[in-house]
Amino acid sequence: MGRSTERRRAVAEAGSGRGGDLAAALLRAAEALIVERGPQGFSLREVARRARVSEAAPYWHFANKEALLAAVAEAGFVALAAALEAVRDRIKEPGRRLRELGIAYVRFALAHPAHLRLMFGPEIADKAASPGLKAAAERAFAPLIAGIADAQRAGRIRRGDAEEMAVAAWSLVHGLSALLIDRQLAHRVTTARDAEILAGRLTRLLQTGLAPRPIKA
Repeated sequence: MGRSTERRRAVAEAGSGRGGDLAAALLRAAEALIVERGPQGFSLREVARRARVSEAAPYWHFANKEALLAAVAEAGFVALAAALEAVRDRIKEPGRRLRELGIAYVRFALAHPAHLRLMFGPEIADKAASPGLKAAAERAFAPLIAGIADAQRAGRIRRGDAEEMAVAAWSLVHGLSALLIDRQLAHRVTTARDAEILAGRLTRLLQTGLAPRPIKA
């Protein structure tokens, strides 16, 4: 099929009744491809084939491959944020809430390993170039900062920069998540329940390290 024919077909697809659904269809196809092959096996041509549109059609909604990858990563951060926000809204005791935030992060990673790799991987060179992706990532980080701040106000964690401490918490649960999805802890973690128990224990250890220091006499 020639380029002019491809372009006419893409114009027809964008301008027909499918136009409003095309971006969503491409996003679904991209997500499925990433789950199946990982970010390294991703191509716009294959996404178009799976979405049953012309090879030129994706360019009506996404400037290039990286833009579509950014949209998939954004969807991942939105889903992660929703999971963490649900914990924030459901659990009121600050110490338990912080532990459950860590467990929810690990649970998300195990359920969506391909998304997690894309969200934090090198395939999107400049994540800040996508305003939607940047906003979604900040939204996902916000419950951790709020969880630390709430624990500080309750006297469960010592005073200090809440964002810096949230980075410490994030580093711990993200590092654990990476070890789990890469099966580096397969000798001791064989089920999702094992992973959640381990996440709870490690988060408790972090809380112990961040606990208020006793006042010297």
